[in-house]
Amino acid sequence: MNGTSMPQSPEPLWRKTVTMPQFPSLTQDMEADVAVVGAGMAGIVTTYLLANEGYKTILFDAGSIANGTSGHTTAKITAQHGLIYDELIQHIGKEKASLYYKANETAASFIEQTILKHGIRCDFSRQDAFLYTNSDAYIEKLEKEMQAYETLGIPGEWIGSLPDGIPGKKAVKMAGQAQFHPLSYLKALIEYLMDKNVPIFEQTTAKDIDFGSPLKIKTEKGHTMTCKYICICTHYPFYNAKGLYFSRMYPERSYLLAVKPVKPFPGGMYINAEQPSRSFREAEGAGEKLLLVGGENHKTGHGEPEIRHYEALQQFAEETFGIGAFCCRWSAQDMTTLDKIPYIGPITKNEERVMVATGFRKWGMTGTHLAAMLMRDRIMQKENPYAGIFSPQRFEADPMVKKFISANVDVAGQLVKGKLDMRNQSLDALKNDEGAVVRINGKRAGAYKDQDGNIYLLDTTCTHMGCEVKWNSGDRTWDCPCHGSRFACTGEVVEGPAKEPLKKIDQQD
Repeated sequence: MNGTSMPQSPEPLWRKTVTMPQFPSLTQDMEADVAVVGAGMAGIVTTYLLANEGYKTILFDAGSIANGTSGHTTAKITAQHGLIYDELIQHIGKEKASLYYKANETAASFIEQTILKHGIRCDFSRQDAFLYTNSDAYIEKLEKEMQAYETLGIPGEWIGSLPDGIPGKKAVKMAGQAQFHPLSYLKALIEYLMDKNVPIFEQTTAKDIDFGSPLKIKTEKGHTMTCKYICICTHYPFYNAKGLYFSRMYPERSYLLAVKPVKPFPGGMYINAEQPSRSFREAEGAGEKLLLVGGENHKTGHGEPEIRHYEALQQFAEETFGIGAFCCRWSAQDMTTLDKIPYIGPITKNEERVMVATGFRKWGMTGTHLAAMLMRDRIMQKENPYAGIFSPQRFEADPMVKKFISANVDVAGQLVKGKLDMRNQSLDALKNDEGAVVRINGKRAGAYKDQDGNIYLLDTTCTHMGCEVKWNSGDRTWDCPCHGSRFACTGEVVEGPAKEPLKKIDQQD
């Protein structure tokens, strides 16, 4: 590496170039036709569609608008979702695999139409998408994926030689895909909703649902939203008692660098088929062309210290493209379902009024728009040809049963492993801006020392289901390896399903 300094604090490129509006928290009881929980891409687009149909809709979020995965995405608009179509044919058949592709193409077309309709300036551009490999062992898998394209009628092309500077042996190309600036796009939709006087609230946490008629959402601060329908557009549905979604998905983290490359970039969007994952595409930032280099995905709270994933991407970027300068670095968290297909639809078979949209994996730009259209159509009682394949109530024995058992055995293992962790690092050994698991009076605790030498001590027991959180050295958070809850270095909830902060510990106790 050339010694170029990587930014210390994680900050997404999109937030460096766009400032989103701010909104108040809910301070009174309210009524609406539809309450949309979660103000990321899925929630904002759902609210946009419902407002256009004349529904009185409330949009609110436990944090800030578009501050989750929607603000941390690579923002590829594509139906090329890795090695997926051959796998889908094997597990759900040709007809459903074809519907999966058509659904994502429909969503991509809707994004472009919306941008054109409102004249949104969001760096939208058509790009070819390449799924490539550097591994001889994966060439056969790419060939099978190309065969799946042909079987399903997906326009694709076998690439025997990639453009100069791209480190791949073979690739499958899906032409005419796209990319954009997600927050510029969302900001325009938010401003549209503001013009239509749609109520939007931040720092408003949903705690419970009363399944009466009408429905009622209870907030953390004791207020009530009364509505006919609820659309839950969060990673995990905040209501845990129905659907058990925390046991039917697993969270993964991935990492991104925005750099000014030394070598020219030929255009296109690229992702490899093997591990460790590598993804790259060009983006606009601060008036110049930057390269987004991502990958290194792993289950949240698992594996090596997170800072090493950033370092691995830095090494890859330097060796492949050269790094003239760093702009920023950040990470994202995505949910993966048992069969890699999102859950979009009623929270349970017998509760049609409450809908969920989650499990988009790494492909949330098309998935979230598809979710918005599906939920709008269900509320309007309109037929949608894609509803069945994305229904949360689907359950194919192969491969989902095995994955369900495997995922939950892993959770149990992490729970036990955390309780038996007897490490005993000294507080005195902590450096500034460093965190670690320590022992305080014989009990496990999480310690973080800030830049000024102030120490924050926390109980490391996750407030969701009691697993022990681990220190994330890349983002300076406490991450739960069981269901992906994340907490700030001072204990506040950064990401659910946990709702309560980590308990603070008095060093004198």
